[in-house]
Amino acid sequence: MSSFTTKILSAEAASGAVMRWRAAGDTIVFANGCFDLLHVGHVRYLRAAAELGSRLVVGINSDASTRRLKGPGRPVLPERARAELVAAVRGVSAVVLFEEITVEPLLRLLRPDFHAKGTDYTPDSVPEAAVARELGVAVRIVGDEKRHATRDLLAHLARS
Repeated sequence: MSSFTTKILSAEAASGAVMRWRAAGDTIVFANGCFDLLHVGHVRYLRAAAELGSRLVVGINSDASTRRLKGPGRPVLPERARAELVAAVRGVSAVVLFEEITVEPLLRLLRPDFHAKGTDYTPDSVPEAAVARELGVAVRIVGDEKRHATRDLLAHLARS
């Protein structure tokens, strides 16, 4: 096992880690996504999210929730492979797989200082914005302009 695979935690284990990190004075950032066919846009989003604090926890949609969000044929990569790839990105402290369509339950459990979303959102369009406000979690839009998408990569591969 590679050392980065130890970053893949259950929600409960991530909650314990967040409590320890917060007690040590760390600032907790939470980011999420499907991360199917990891690409440069994903890496830029994760790196920018990591810069918001000292610990970055990343929620990754399970295979079932990715299928519900993205449709038949998705995900391309299974959840464990996607989790390992994201865990290998510098700045990621922990990865948690989740079954739901939104990360509201994880936000409630982890109560991060920041909830980072990509530039395809605005602070008002973030699906979990109301829950973040309720919990006192600051929402931040990070990463580069949305010019990279897994669906575009898949379409390019289909044409090749």
